[in-house]
Amino acid sequence: MIKLQQLIGLPVIVIHSGKLVGTVKDAWFDEHWQLKGLILDSAKWFASSVKIVAWENVLTCGEDTVIISSEDVIIRMKPKQLLRSFYTGVVKLKDLPVMTVQGLQLGRVSDVYFYPFQGTQIVGYELTDGFVSDLMEGRKWLKAPSDPDTVLLGEDAIIVPAVSEAELEPVAASNSKDREK
Repeated sequence: MIKLQQLIGLPVIVIHSGKLVGTVKDAWFDEHWQLKGLILDSAKWFASSVKIVAWENVLTCGEDTVIISSEDVIIRMKPKQLLRSFYTGVVKLKDLPVMTVQGLQLGRVSDVYFYPFQGTQIVGYELTDGFVSDLMEGRKWLKAPSDPDTVLLGEDAIIVPAVSEAELEPVAASNSKDREK
């Protein structure tokens, strides 16, 4: 399991040529918030399109680099076509409030977790209550509900079942459990 923000800033390299084709700027999601691809940086300040690599063309996500199958898999899209992304899309996952169905805010999305090559579904959320709360109490981790019908990933909020409040864990605890697997 990796955090999405671990990918941001990594160089993207073509496997057969070793050519650097950019760095990861953001992640692109579909309407069900499944990872569709990576958005690469653009050398142009006012680019009319963005460079995208579809997730199925990503061969490896290592600690230090992302490796893709070929330079030909990089496509260009208009920024308006990127409806959902982590940082830059029309709808941004970063900082979305996570609310229970009873109206209790559990925090705001700071990062998301996923298994890079076991599907593209988000498996957990790292939540923040703000800088001071992060310093005092730390961030919280919320496992994504196993039944996708019980969670609404909307444009302005993520709505989760009421039991999600009891399932919150400190981030350090969730990371250590993951290392044990």
